Amino acid sequence: MALAASQVPTGAKPYATDAQRWAAVQRRDSRADGQFYYSVRTTGVYCRPGCGARLPRRENVAFYDSRAAAEAAGFRPCKRCRPDAPPLTKRRAAIVATACRAIEAADESPSLAALARDAGMSRFHFHRLFKAVTGVTPRAYAAACRAKRLRATLPRAGSVTEAFYDAGFNSSGRFYAVADGLLGMRPRDFRAGGAGTAIRFAVGQCSLGAILVGATAKGICAIMLGDDAERLVRDLQDRFPKAQLVGGDASFERLVAKVVGLVESPGAAADLPFDLRGTAFQQRVWQALRAIPSGATTTYSELAKRIGRPRAVRAVAQACGANPAAVAIPCHRVVRRDGGLGGYRWGIERKRTLLARESRLPAAAS
Repeated sequence: MALAASQVPTGAKPYATDAQRWAAVQRRDSRADGQFYYSVRTTGVYCRPGCGARLPRRENVAFYDSRAAAEAAGFRPCKRCRPDAPPLTKRRAAIVATACRAIEAADESPSLAALARDAGMSRFHFHRLFKAVTGVTPRAYAAACRAKRLRATLPRAGSVTEAFYDAGFNSSGRFYAVADGLLGMRPRDFRAGGAGTAIRFAVGQCSLGAILVGATAKGICAIMLGDDAERLVRDLQDRFPKAQLVGGDASFERLVAKVVGLVESPGAAADLPFDLRGTAFQQRVWQALRAIPSGATTTYSELAKRIGRPRAVRAVAQACGANPAAVAIPCHRVVRRDGGLGGYRWGIERKRTLLARESRLPAAAS
């Protein structure tokens, strides 16, 4: 009986024998693609092990270590699995990369139909592929590109009108309908480097040390934890260098009290308004973090799978590190694969304490 690839002894080549290779072909094991190729005498073609074509009879199959060997034996590449082309995952990534470059370079965002046509795919399949590879839709990616271009052009443009046309908006109505969401403030305020934008803030103490809460008129834009209250204020100033920082009034103190309550009881529900600005990818990660229930933990790799980007583990970790709202966006619930606590922007001991409170178990060393 042939061994499955996962059953091959450690250190042995998984597809060294014809029996192992035939077992991989029977499984249509795409993990074996590039390891070997097989030909079919009755059709005159050679294929990848993972080819989805009808399974041939064993007596008609021969195996080769390379494409060159199969072609030298007189076989032509299969038109279905295209063994003479890069692997499917690389081809798909190249298609999406080309589309991303087209979106980034275009004066106006290309339509889904145009992008799909250039990729040689239907709109449905292109949309699904783009989202599977990037984690966002083509429209969301185009919006992020326009926002990035707008932020770059506003400070140096001759006027706001000139900036929004340069960023790819084809009408003033369309621009002003989304400008505040893209910039987090009025265009003329952003053009002035955030000058005039008011951010109310307050610094207090909680069981985890100093806590700073900052908010725009739309909602909370920062929750920071630390040991030094003055350092937290400097960090807020660095994040919003030209904004007007205003001490919170009595109504703001009530908002701060809600945040402190969330810190003291991190599993409690809190209806807090937010104004958190980040890339489309970061927003997806932060949304996924908020879906992790109190008392539960996950890993960066599991989180990447949840947002449809299983290979973007490092980018997910960076988005967690960029989280501007401690505890409210519970990045403390992400741990290492081996169960260790891993890192935490606001200190590993605070992470340990938060997890212990949520699990209602004594804090244990990692």
